Amino acid sequence: MKNLIVRTVTGILFVAAIVTCFLDPRAMVLLFALVTGLTIWEYTGLVNELEHVTVNRFISTVAGVYFFFAMAYFCSDIYGGNAKSVVFIPYLVTVVYLLVAELYARQPDPISDWAYTMLGQMYIALPFSLINVLAFNATPDGQIVFNTILPLSVFVFLWANDTGAYCVGSLLGRHKLFPRISPGKSWEGSIGGGLLVVAIAAAYGWYENSLGNAMLSEWQWAGLGLVVVVFGTWGDLVESLFKRTLGIKDSGSILPGHGGMLDRFDSSLLAIPAAVVYLYTITLF
Repeated sequence: MKNLIVRTVTGILFVAAIVTCFLDPRAMVLLFALVTGLTIWEYTGLVNELEHVTVNRFISTVAGVYFFFAMAYFCSDIYGGNAKSVVFIPYLVTVVYLLVAELYARQPDPISDWAYTMLGQMYIALPFSLINVLAFNATPDGQIVFNTILPLSVFVFLWANDTGAYCVGSLLGRHKLFPRISPGKSWEGSIGGGLLVVAIAAAYGWYENSLGNAMLSEWQWAGLGLVVVVFGTWGDLVESLFKRTLGIKDSGSILPGHGGMLDRFDSSLLAIPAAVVYLYTITLF
């Protein structure tokens, strides 16, 4: 009972923080820069437990957070506008340093160090940074506006998918989705969660269009929901494979009752890039 209460309180605070941060662009940038840093720090601590792997935790974390801020600056005008791509130069210098440093570190397996270092940037820093692409959109007259709905919808769809998959899977789950990696997931639960998300997305699209505030059509919203569900499920499975490879149950304990940062954001690490690709594909921007 105590664990259930702790898990519930943590979940409520987690959802509240995510929802409220999207009401203000600076709050969003600061919160997800913190999330990026904490997640990379957690990840590097896990991989450094592997034999012959030594990733520079501090520099890797600082690099990932800087990349997030650079993307926020480049995509928005909340830091003064006229953003230039030169803002990414320090990040590139840091990446080169992390590669060259292995020449002098005398580590027994430098290839593993390089691989795990770059994986942290590609798997964590890049996806989180793409939230800025969803959040800051250009209007036809060249103005940059903050979009609350698009980035928030990704997380709402993921939460709805988890809820629907759990409920349907608990009642009807018979066929395992991916037993080698995640024996608790079923095809029935995944389909049930997906249908719930597509219905919610289409209903919101219908409501939005009925008000004349069409950002996307009903079918485009439904498509976004489906993309988030599919790639969010893959994101969950990728993190499960990562943990199984390391032989751990939870990625951390920073969120009482919910594990670590990777445990909480695993689905979004693939869903966010997929949402960006989907929206560009349908020429939203």
